[in-house]
Amino acid sequence: MEDQKPLMGTTTMIMSSSFNMMIKHSWPFLLLLFTVIAVFTIQSTVEQQPSSFFFSPSWAFSGQPDSPDTAEPLPTCSWFFLPIPPARFVASITDFGGVGDGETSNTEAFRKAVEHLRKFQGRGGSQLNVPRGRWITGSFNLTSNFTLFLEEGAVILGSLDPKDWPIIEPLPSYGRGRERAGGRHISLIHANGLSNVVITGLNGIIDGQGKMWWDQWWNRTLKHTRGHLVELMNSNNIMISNLTFLNSPFWTIHPVYCSNILVKNMTILAPLNAPNTDGIDPDSSTDVCIEDCYIESGDDLVAVKSGWDQYGIRMGRPSSNIVVRRISGTTPTCSGVGIGSEISGGVSNITIEDIHVWNSAAGIRIKADVGRGGYMTNISVANLVLDGVKIPIKFSRGANDHPDEGWDPKAVPRVKGIFIANVVSLSSKKAPELFGIKDLPYEDIYMKNISILGLSSSARWRCEYVSGFTSQVYPPACPQLPIDTGVGSSS
Repeated sequence: MEDQKPLMGTTTMIMSSSFNMMIKHSWPFLLLLFTVIAVFTIQSTVEQQPSSFFFSPSWAFSGQPDSPDTAEPLPTCSWFFLPIPPARFVASITDFGGVGDGETSNTEAFRKAVEHLRKFQGRGGSQLNVPRGRWITGSFNLTSNFTLFLEEGAVILGSLDPKDWPIIEPLPSYGRGRERAGGRHISLIHANGLSNVVITGLNGIIDGQGKMWWDQWWNRTLKHTRGHLVELMNSNNIMISNLTFLNSPFWTIHPVYCSNILVKNMTILAPLNAPNTDGIDPDSSTDVCIEDCYIESGDDLVAVKSGWDQYGIRMGRPSSNIVVRRISGTTPTCSGVGIGSEISGGVSNITIEDIHVWNSAAGIRIKADVGRGGYMTNISVANLVLDGVKIPIKFSRGANDHPDEGWDPKAVPRVKGIFIANVVSLSSKKAPELFGIKDLPYEDIYMKNISILGLSSSARWRCEYVSGFTSQVYPPACPQLPIDTGVGSSS
């Protein structure tokens, strides 16, 4: 067994890879840089603009200095994950016949290892180490009070045999597979009904080898919904940290019906044209912390969800108390952070801050539709730096995307209380587009300190079925969001 291998308690486990540390400590510099650019860009035109236009950049200077001697700790929500002691029993995948040669299938080795280590979930917990090598495997389940630890140079590779990704039941809040009717392929790494689980390491890699699944999607030969790279169901107190996830067949990290989830210091990469390869999608989950991650994908970097149409309404499982902080990345077809469009169980108390997105379709996107039902309330977004983003802020509707004929056209989502502040968007292609729903307009929308730069002189905000106020916004917002005269321009 593994007496000499790394034994990880959560007090030592929350460490950054060098790349993610670079991202974290570059935030004050990035904010300062983009603010200076914004100020110089608008300085020459400020005299022609109304006084309400003035961009107040003071928030950009409130970050921590670069010097490690004077830096204060960055704010964190990592306490959502409750610390667990080091595992009492440690083993290696090689103890169960694993061979890391990049050719041998290790599906049975991983399944045997977890089955054996399940015996220790009530006896101090266990840890499975994956040493340097290339370990091909099909899907395997985890167990409670368990750590999966990838050592430096360890690469877990998803099997290229579809039979190694079995079909499982659809999620009850979706009623069917998200892409195809019926069941869905299980994720590569799966957890259901577990607690106190850690997936971490020394920047090891989990590679879903998703190309064969993307090809089936593009060729329209996909028979069942693709599997995720990691899916956590009905579980609590889970941490995923300090790893690189590559090439997920579908959404990369999908916690659903979960609580107390921490995703921190992760690098998530997929080709920018890989369909639906969302980075992190908390779904009908509470107390979720996502911070200090770098993501490139063919879909939303982060998307908050809570079930699909009548199935999500019936289950009524909301997503709430979610923090998304210090996320950087790019997605040419989707958004940096999205909410929806599957919000049928409700979404509330979402905090999104310190986001850096470039060369993407949208910065922040709120997605809803007739038939979804549910609600979206108390959404706070602050400190966005966007560069080359087509539409910095977008509220969209009308996807006409429903699971079956049983959806209710009278089920209209209630959207109220969205606060967006401190946004600098450079080389923007379009002004914000805010489209609510006719039967139940979005209420209490408030935007402050928004500078959308690089637009043509004819660019205008486009708004329908929304109401609220703005302050210190350029270019001026639509008539539905008048200037809040009760807020001073110097604040």
